[in-house]
Amino acid sequence: MKSERKIWTFHGGVHPEFNKEQSTTCPISTVKLPKRLIIPVQQHIGAPTEVLVASGEQVFKGQLIAKMADGQLGASIHAPSSGIIGKIEKQAIPHPSALDALCIELILDGKDNWGDCRLPPYIDFAQIDNERLLKRIDEAGLVGLGGAAFPSYVKVSSSTKHQIETLVINGAECEPYISCDDLLMRERADEIVTGIRILLQLLKPQQCLVGIEDNKPEAISAMQRATESLDKVHICAIPTLYPSGGEKQLIKILTGKEVPAGDIPLDLDILCHNIATTYALYKAVVKGEPLISRVLTITGDGVKQPQNMEALIGTPISDLIEQAGGYTANAQRLIMGGPMMGIPLKNDNNPMVKASNCFLVASVTSLQQAHSIHASQPQMPCIRCGQCMQVCPAELLPQQLYWHTQAKDFERVTAHNLNSCIECGCCDFVCPSHIPLVSYFRFAKSEIHVQEVALKKSDLSRKRHEFLEFRKAREKQEREEKRRKHKEALQKKKAAMAAKKKVAGEKVEDDPKAAAIKAALARTKAKKAERARKIEH
Repeated sequence: MKSERKIWTFHGGVHPEFNKEQSTTCPISTVKLPKRLIIPVQQHIGAPTEVLVASGEQVFKGQLIAKMADGQLGASIHAPSSGIIGKIEKQAIPHPSALDALCIELILDGKDNWGDCRLPPYIDFAQIDNERLLKRIDEAGLVGLGGAAFPSYVKVSSSTKHQIETLVINGAECEPYISCDDLLMRERADEIVTGIRILLQLLKPQQCLVGIEDNKPEAISAMQRATESLDKVHICAIPTLYPSGGEKQLIKILTGKEVPAGDIPLDLDILCHNIATTYALYKAVVKGEPLISRVLTITGDGVKQPQNMEALIGTPISDLIEQAGGYTANAQRLIMGGPMMGIPLKNDNNPMVKASNCFLVASVTSLQQAHSIHASQPQMPCIRCGQCMQVCPAELLPQQLYWHTQAKDFERVTAHNLNSCIECGCCDFVCPSHIPLVSYFRFAKSEIHVQEVALKKSDLSRKRHEFLEFRKAREKQEREEKRRKHKEALQKKKAAMAAKKKVAGEKVEDDPKAAAIKAALARTKAKKAERARKIEH
């Protein structure tokens, strides 16, 4: 029997209505094959991938269809099923920018044929060296499935160069409505723990702490049973408090350590992975499957049958809604994510992507009751109540950030550590004036980024101009130096010739041209004298 671990607390946090029971009453379902998939070529933090296929090309399930250029940050993209490549063009994707992005259309043939594209399974992965395991993470296109979509290969490979003290597995799933990690732990705990064992083999941490909110008793029990034989792994039931699933917040809860502003967990010898990412790691290593599907939640009072389902990456949202029984009369808002941190979508033509953990279909009334940032309630003036400061998990001053953002005083916004804001929405949740604070902070971050890019361009232009002027001055100096050396060489040559003539007893002429003219004049004078002498005779 493992001893209970000490639990710490973080500053602030809120207790929204979690509404998770709506989607946890039935097992994970499998979405039937859609007619087509829309696959964005960038589904990760980093650069877009390079497309490897062309329209009309036949592809197999698991086939590499887009890869990263050498040295670029990103993750490969694979065909989630077999079929024919359709259009390769910009289409709508679920992204905060709401801009279209380059996508590959895949028209499915219904065969779901792997061909020979399945990666070799490493069933006995304990016999596989770290280099091959890291290569598998890379070639499988794994990214963080908790929302950030950071390339897993980069995260894990950089961590192998450190002595990791604590591996944190994030099973908190604190966002209201979302329950996909909960169901994964209930139904596939053994597979998740296999993924944890792979990470233990790669990182060799001193301990592994799995944080799960105590409103998931079935998941906690399943994970405890699956880890009984692993002495290093501890299942930690933590108090239900939003946003306990934030990376820095969970680390504080489980270890008591605070990650300073501007630092990352690795600076404290800590690595954090999401439950779904760990499950995807198991599938990549043991089953040879790249990241072509994931479990996600479809929920809210806007769908008839809220549930969790496993779907292929690129499946249109409309197909997912159909799997959930279709829309109800309450369907007014479509959000990717939860009510606190999700992003609004205009329609269901968007595809699900690797980072899609939930699609929430809700009425405005339910969002208002949840104090969601998407509730669109009338904004009133700030009354300086200070509630936003009390609940901010990053210990910021949202009120001051709001005032400085309104004044577009981005220097002061930066000075107040805006970059530490995790956009959790706690400040929005408690604001009695219904001020969309997170929207202001996102705007400020965007403006600061634009200014930084412009400043970098300006600095680059200035450096180019300075280098051009330096090069001109250098070339001028080189030309003058060349002329000086040439002149000195001529003078030395003249001096040498003069010395030679003097030694031979010859008259030294100061100027060769003058000597030639003088000689010509002498000859002319001699001829004239000769003619005069002849006339006299």
